Amino acid sequence: MTPRFRLALAVLGLVTIASAAYAQFGPGPGGRAPYSAQPPGKNEAGVFDYYSLVLSWSPTHCAGQGNNPNDTQCNPRSGRTYSFVLHGLWPQYEKGWPENCPTRDRPFVSDQTIGRVFDIMPSKPLIIHEYRKHGTCSGLGPDAYFELSRKLFNKVRIPARLERPNQPTTIATSEIVRDFVEANPEIKPEMLAVVCNGPGNRLREIRICVTKEGQFRNCGRNEDARRLCQAPRVFVPPVRESAGEPPRGGFAPTPGPSPRTQSPQQGPLPGPSDTGRGERRI
Repeated sequence: MTPRFRLALAVLGLVTIASAAYAQFGPGPGGRAPYSAQPPGKNEAGVFDYYSLVLSWSPTHCAGQGNNPNDTQCNPRSGRTYSFVLHGLWPQYEKGWPENCPTRDRPFVSDQTIGRVFDIMPSKPLIIHEYRKHGTCSGLGPDAYFELSRKLFNKVRIPARLERPNQPTTIATSEIVRDFVEANPEIKPEMLAVVCNGPGNRLREIRICVTKEGQFRNCGRNEDARRLCQAPRVFVPPVRESAGEPPRGGFAPTPGPSPRTQSPQQGPLPGPSDTGRGERRI
């Protein structure tokens, strides 16, 4: 390797580190693009109709991640595994959604805040990104936004057969909806949607619609079930075997269903991608 080539690699490494830091510490809302490029009257913090609580089926995400030894969500050295994880809490209009809303301060998410939600949202880059793109539109600061996210996540009871299935299975989409309704009597079929895609129409997400005050409500056009999962049956990859489940950490949870994840662990993890309307919503 020539000295010139070594120098080029060093410069590239510095640029990569700087880019990662810029994503967290760079100009925030009210600064340069993308925030200054928002159209007038759109993407205003706190101005939206309801939330979509997005629960991601981690085994589907992990099935496409390969054997990256540094991926502690999908290839954990500790034996830690996940079933449903929190993907995000998305402010929605009845049709469409806001994103990257201007705020007075830069949307900085502290390590302490990340640590308090990491057990249910096991991806540091995803946590930061979700707040910048979706959380800024809630009108809440990072702590309040993720505390609300945890409260709503804990409010949903997962049907027994989807808590930690250890065998692959195929389930009718209508049965998944029915199972969630039976496990959560306050949720009606029109208040949630199943998202599927990929080989065999894999279960990807469950989206549950919630008012600003945290009550379940009917979904808008964004959660049109005919668009998010047209398949009559979905393939549910199993949860990988676990070495054991320590207690959950994070914000003080409200009493509710049994744990769906294990206690937090530091380190960045790749998170699942947002999808909707045939596009990525990460």
